Amino acid sequence: MHDLPGQATSQLTAPSVAPSRHLGRITLDVRQNLPPWKQAVFVGGSLILGLAISVAILAAVGVSPVTLASELASVLTADSLRGVLVQAAPLVLVGLSASLAFRIGFWNLGLEGQMIFGGIFAAAVSIYDIGPPSTRLLMMGFGAALGGALWVLLVALLKIRFRVNEIIATLLLNYVAMYFLFHLLYGAWQDSKTAFPQSTPFRPFERLGDIGYGINGGLIVAIVSVLLAGWLIHLSRIGFYTRFISANPRMAKIVGVPVQTMTVCIIAASGACAGLAGFVNVASQEGRLTQSFSNGYVFSGVLIAFLSRNDPIVVAVVGFLIAVLFITGQTLQVFYQVPFAMVQMIEAIIVIAVASSEFLIRHRVRWIR
Repeated sequence: MHDLPGQATSQLTAPSVAPSRHLGRITLDVRQNLPPWKQAVFVGGSLILGLAISVAILAAVGVSPVTLASELASVLTADSLRGVLVQAAPLVLVGLSASLAFRIGFWNLGLEGQMIFGGIFAAAVSIYDIGPPSTRLLMMGFGAALGGALWVLLVALLKIRFRVNEIIATLLLNYVAMYFLFHLLYGAWQDSKTAFPQSTPFRPFERLGDIGYGINGGLIVAIVSVLLAGWLIHLSRIGFYTRFISANPRMAKIVGVPVQTMTVCIIAASGACAGLAGFVNVASQEGRLTQSFSNGYVFSGVLIAFLSRNDPIVVAVVGFLIAVLFITGQTLQVFYQVPFAMVQMIEAIIVIAVASSEFLIRHRVRWIR
């Protein structure tokens, strides 16, 4: 009995359909000692990809790339540059906070909570008239650094003593800090004159004002913090220890490095920087304790730390560029009705793009047939 023509054809062609043998497979290899210029290419390429996606999203909601470029250029004029520098100070400080923690593998995502406690401690110095007026501003700054450090050390205690994941702990403590702030602003610290949920205004000697040439006092706090962190990481013994701990904490402990002490010190420094960012916001831009002075700084801090590759000096440059984007985002909100959530989404896209470059730097993706 002979096969029909159609049956014979199907029998001949069936063996050629073998996807598993012809499509190949994807393998991952760990890279060893990738040259710095190649790392820069990966980071730059990922950043350009993230920006391209962001521009496409803005174009979809009616903001053309030409308009966006024009708004970016207008931000850098002399009149707008002052606002950029004011905004750059807290951004540099939260970027510094995230980068210090990331250097020892501690995922500090509680920047907003530490900013809130920094602002609360600074406001407490003002509200309860602690210290003479001549040193009041300095005491507010120290109080803010102490508040941020104490709040993040609570997470360090949970991690070291009870092995609680710091990502979950820091994120959840943000909510605790926020509702404690609401408790104060809707209760004992509410301004009785306006009845709004905000504290009474700080007095002039409790404010970070301009110190000349359009430079705000908050920028000085940020620059001093960057220089101290740069010395700490690049020139001091602590910086050497942190590089050792980051590379191999178990080996560092075996050779005598005080891993636990160094970890606690760096985490405290990270919280202090975030607390100072809260101080700069309440003593400069807000002039009082408000309920929203810390909103949206987690993504910005993580983004700055990623882009700067946790280098304190580079944080200053990246923080300034992010401030330009931040001011541009505010302009887009006012004149083009772009919601704040979309501005945050764009920051998240850039963070994901840059984070993906870290994966490609450490791994090689190969297609094997």
